[in-house]
Amino acid sequence: MSVKKKPSGRSSAKVESEIADSTQTAAARRAAEAELRALIAKFAPEHVRLVSAMRRSLRKRLPSSHELVYEYRDCFVISFSPNERGYEGVLAIRASADGVKLYFNRGKELSDPAKLLQGSGNQARSMNVEGASTLTRLEVARLIDGAIAANPVPFATAGRGSVVIRSTSARRSEEHTSELQSHH
Repeated sequence: MSVKKKPSGRSSAKVESEIADSTQTAAARRAAEAELRALIAKFAPEHVRLVSAMRRSLRKRLPSSHELVYEYRDCFVISFSPNERGYEGVLAIRASADGVKLYFNRGKELSDPAKLLQGSGNQARSMNVEGASTLTRLEVARLIDGAIAANPVPFATAGRGSVVIRSTSARRSEEHTSELQSHH
């Protein structure tokens, strides 16, 4: 699968990067992976296996992507982005007690003849993912390819993106504790 993006003709369009702009050290990557595994482990075992399989599949398709992890009260999201800016993410895995979904950031613009995408927002669409084999179905693979091709910011052709934990309960708790200690 090619992750190359045709130039849009806009003067602000970036030229395709040769190497992902990740400066994440091996130790920082291991720490982020451990934090992400702990976050995923909070969910049902079948969700843990599914999210892990989805990450492997999406990283295989987008090896230079950055994984940006966001934790919310009742779910977490892993966004696959060409850089460390979440709003430029193309695909995202969302896991909650209700199940696992694959989000397409610009899903409204995608051709979806099989009517797999759900949602009515201005931009994003999602689909439920029941099993890892869902991502290998032809109509799903076409949606993923379309989302990657339509992304205005190209993915690097080589290199490895970082894993970035944007927010977690533990980090918020530590920040709150530090904040309280600094006021005394």
